[in-house]
Amino acid sequence: MQDLVDVIKQRSYRRGHFKLASGAVSEFYFNLKPTMMNPKGAYLCARSLLHILRSEKVDYVGGLEMGAVPVIASIAALSFEDGLPIATFFVRKQAKDHGTQDLVEGLAAGESLAGKRVIIIDDVATSGGSIIKAADIARAAGATVDTALVIVDREEGASEALAAAGIKLLSAQKKSDFL
Repeated sequence: MQDLVDVIKQRSYRRGHFKLASGAVSEFYFNLKPTMMNPKGAYLCARSLLHILRSEKVDYVGGLEMGAVPVIASIAALSFEDGLPIATFFVRKQAKDHGTQDLVEGLAAGESLAGKRVIIIDDVATSGGSIIKAADIARAAGATVDTALVIVDREEGASEALAAAGIKLLSAQKKSDFL
């Protein structure tokens, strides 16, 4: 989707010298929050992921805070508007020290991921570490997780790392779309 590539290039793609969450150093960087928090960008991200999700039989989509939260909220809203709602949740990096202290947030009392097919969403995949962490927590909650979906795959090993964890990686865009 060229419109999405254009918005990401304008708002979220930078060249320079950057240390990534994986610890690696890169000459380019995708900070997709400015895209996901922009009205047009939020719409395009969610619409492109929904297009892919429609071919998957999925009960829930969710991902690790903070990369997944803006786009899963947009996915929930657009999927409802389309008349084919997809439920969403997010995984905390660590439990709060108050309230329910849940790692999985967004589920109502009595609602569970047990026995549900879940696709893990993230904004960017580099090494796959954030996706694996979210998948492990969803699996511990009883979910079946065999697929992940990202807005941008940096094509730097996430697909292989996820495959080793039994997860297929899908993406709306790839690094090569921006070079």
